Amino acid sequence: MTIDDAPRDGLRGGPRELLRLVASGAAVSRADLARLSGLSPSTVSQRVEALISEGLLQETGAGKSRGGRRPRQLAVPTGGALIGAIDLGAHHARLGTLDLTGRVVEARTRPVRIEDGPEAVLGALLDEVAALAPAATVPGQRGGTAGSGLRGIGIGIPGPVQYDTGRIVSPSRMPGWNGFDVREFCARRADVPVVVDNDANLMALGEHRAVHADLDHAVYVKAGTGIGAGVISGGRLHRGAQGSAGDISHCRVVADPGPLCSCGNTGCLEAVASGAALVAALCEQGVPVEDLTGVMRLIDDGDRHATALARRAGRSIGEILAVVVNFFNPQVVAIGGRLAECEPLLASMRATLYERCLPLATQALLIERVVTGPDVGIMGAAHLVVDRVVDPA
Repeated sequence: MTIDDAPRDGLRGGPRELLRLVASGAAVSRADLARLSGLSPSTVSQRVEALISEGLLQETGAGKSRGGRRPRQLAVPTGGALIGAIDLGAHHARLGTLDLTGRVVEARTRPVRIEDGPEAVLGALLDEVAALAPAATVPGQRGGTAGSGLRGIGIGIPGPVQYDTGRIVSPSRMPGWNGFDVREFCARRADVPVVVDNDANLMALGEHRAVHADLDHAVYVKAGTGIGAGVISGGRLHRGAQGSAGDISHCRVVADPGPLCSCGNTGCLEAVASGAALVAALCEQGVPVEDLTGVMRLIDDGDRHATALARRAGRSIGEILAVVVNFFNPQVVAIGGRLAECEPLLASMRATLYERCLPLATQALLIERVVTGPDVGIMGAAHLVVDRVVDPA
């Protein structure tokens, strides 16, 4: 049996579940896996051997005997095999390497100019990821450049991504990127499997696996220069039919004559509540500010214009999320990105949610900040790659 023949993700006892049970420390032996998954010992042994042959699990010695033969302990390899990850933003990129448990080995942030185009931007970031990965021989590794410990690379894009193809589709703030096949370009250049998704989806996956893995339904909002959201449904990332699920940025919140959005419509959430919108609005009021960092500084200093705009942005985000909460009924709504650090915005968003949502939808709803930190996106990217390695289909 190969990994490709194993049950798909979401089925009890599938290879991803077995790998995660070992990675989390819940299971250290085949017997533990059989007990926790409900599978027969022979089926567990078969799937564990397949994971070992792929270099995704290893045997680390004999455990404590419980009256019979001492069980062979299992662990996820933490040396050699690495996942490369890139979380691309409008002005900066977070990149790094992670082990197969999702632990960050090394990470760094570098400025980018998205307008330089996909080949220049992605090429430079791929070179940096390759430099972070030490030469290593990985047992059972398929693919990868000679001497490289990379098992794959996950990439987050700040725009709409067709997940099945890895192509960018009509991004509003990425000139020259429309239709670009990120997955094909990066896989050819790096010679390893590449998975590409929207950056908000990666944030959602990283935060959910780290903080709320016990919850089945969640919405994670990424609010920075732009605004997006990732949706977890039934414990899994929900992308929708074409990969655009969670794209709240172009939901209309202001009637004509609302501000013109980068998508060409007026009154969109991104046009009134994103970091870019706050910068533009302050400049129109004669407040000198160059970027979102300057906006945040003004809010911290108590500037009345910036604070009022932040509260208004929070209400707008809350109005859209109220529709989402009433319709989807999640257990948690968490906001990340630079604007999550803005207390007036967060307070206004929370108040609007409680005001606009049905009591049944909010009585147990968690409304909070994303807490995983700046590596949440690359953690989500690593999880996607591990999922893809375990189940390429």
